[in-house]
Amino acid sequence: MSREVSRGLLLVISSPSGAGKTTLARRLAAEFDIRFSVSFTTRSPRAGEVEGKDYCFVSNEHFDQMIAAKEFAEWAVVHGNRYGTSIAAVKQSIDGGLDCLFDVDYQGGQQIRKLWPDDSVLCFILPPSMEELERRLRRRATDAPDVIERRLAMACKELRHYHEYDYLVVNDDLSRAYDQLRAIYLAARCTRARKEPVAQTLLAEAASRGSPST
Repeated sequence: MSREVSRGLLLVISSPSGAGKTTLARRLAAEFDIRFSVSFTTRSPRAGEVEGKDYCFVSNEHFDQMIAAKEFAEWAVVHGNRYGTSIAAVKQSIDGGLDCLFDVDYQGGQQIRKLWPDDSVLCFILPPSMEELERRLRRRATDAPDVIERRLAMACKELRHYHEYDYLVVNDDLSRAYDQLRAIYLAARCTRARKEPVAQTLLAEAASRGSPST
């Protein structure tokens, strides 16, 4: 019978746009039994994105209604569009013992840490250089030149918040970066705080057995 801790873990992964957080997060979710938190957003779907899997795409009016009803754990404006995380979905994951993965910016990370300080682990993905970050943004060819410039300017702002995170991973090589992120996740599930209920149960069982005879 498993003695694993029943509460779910919230793993927050953030990075400047183009640093690779989404690729790394999806790879982690594919390997482990970890739920990918699906954000609500007011932006339009990109080619290949699936409703309810990549994002929940809603109108500005719908998003306003969710804010008014206080349904978001966090929400933020990113590159002119709004993104938000449902409180109900997060609580359902934690209480159900399901680990949850968040691909959010530093603002979202701050709010998740504020609401669930004992259940959240924050990891920031760094690009190897600003030159490489710009090259990646231009190579993926999904944004207009002016949008890329805004993303690079935002990256400078986002990098100032690296100290708010528990772990930093430099994505200079995707395989190496993934190995580091994977190790962080596995270690986070084994902290003393998360395993203490198991240890306390063992101590109680040991005490009930009494002192060994000599």
